[in-house]
Amino acid sequence: MSIITRTPRITIREFLPEEIETYLAHFTDEKVALYLPKRSREERINIFNNALSQYPVTKTAGIWGMFDPTTTEFIGSCLLRPFNDDPTILELGYSMEQKYWGQGIGTEMAIAMVEHAFADTTITAIVAVTTLENIGSQRVLEKAGLKREGDLVRNGEELAFFKLKAN
Repeated sequence: MSIITRTPRITIREFLPEEIETYLAHFTDEKVALYLPKRSREERINIFNNALSQYPVTKTAGIWGMFDPTTTEFIGSCLLRPFNDDPTILELGYSMEQKYWGQGIGTEMAIAMVEHAFADTTITAIVAVTTLENIGSQRVLEKAGLKREGDLVRNGEELAFFKLKAN
């Protein structure tokens, strides 16, 4: 298991194979899943297993778990993935257990993931999308330095689009 980055309140690391049920259970909370793409359990299993298989290949992009560094309790998951098949632009995404909402942990994670992504000098920008209603995540992205650049349509849904270019 490789640690991607740490902050005072979060350890962001590779998932372990035995954590699949923790990962899957996270998405059964209706409030957690409200603003996320709808996926079946089987699709989520495939996403998790694909993430595990990619860990040996890349450390810049991936899906990782967020854990409390003191208690090792699961906080949520976050990801960086190529945006529109462009490996120089990474899309940031995340979800967190409800009990961690409103504590600044999302912002802490987003800032850490931006720093992680830009440590790879081939990355030219970080982008993110949210549903138009997800004001909380939009604030998180803005606090991490991303700027709203209008909207885009993905899979028939209009989404708020955010971007931060490398210096």
